[in-house]
Amino acid sequence: MTRYAILSDIHGNLPALEAVVADAEAQGCDGFVNLGDTLSGPLWPRETADYLMARDWPTVAGNHERQLLTHGIDRMGESDLFARKRLDMPQLAWLAAQPATLQLEPDIFLCHGTPTSDLVHFLFTVDMSGIHEASDAEVAERAGDRREALILCGHTHIAAERQFADGRRIANPGSVGLQAYYDDHPIPYTVEVGDPRARYAIVEDGRVEFRQVDYDFRAAAAKAERDGRPSWGIALRIGQMEPHL
Repeated sequence: MTRYAILSDIHGNLPALEAVVADAEAQGCDGFVNLGDTLSGPLWPRETADYLMARDWPTVAGNHERQLLTHGIDRMGESDLFARKRLDMPQLAWLAAQPATLQLEPDIFLCHGTPTSDLVHFLFTVDMSGIHEASDAEVAERAGDRREALILCGHTHIAAERQFADGRRIANPGSVGLQAYYDDHPIPYTVEVGDPRARYAIVEDGRVEFRQVDYDFRAAAAKAERDGRPSWGIALRIGQMEPHL
């Protein structure tokens, strides 16, 4: 039986990725899965792509892969544009080959946001009050007709899981590479984990274990700051969008 390490939202943070892989291997993981949003951000997109292409893990595309590949330069956000300018044709082809969803095993389904959207949060809802836990009815509606025992999703950067009465479980491993961010879809909101450590999850025999891993987040923050993204520097250092005094 495979012991999977579930990774998501790496965002080009190679030191965080390397630390997570080392921890997962020490925990006996013999399978790795990537749930998307892999390269976008002011860090190491090209180097992260090389690292992952050499490993050829099961991978689904996130919204940032879609945006990076399909949006024109004038429409691209800063994080996508930074990555796009640094990727070569083989790396872009690797991104383009990633599916939106993937059947990992008969009872394990992979998506980035939900089975039908790479922008909708599965276990959380965004409204005028900000981002908060979704109701059971909202989560069930987003699951639709998926009947797998385990659905794995990313996008939100918050480690969480929900189990239904029928036994189905939906889990998000959290983010490997970025523990706070601002977004404006569908309305402006902020996610703050409040801790800079990298996140991932281990899945074995239907059980989900969430892990937090130390890495050199100060080096990642300094890289973002050198490339003109001070808000990323703060997020990487403290897992918040600004200092909370």
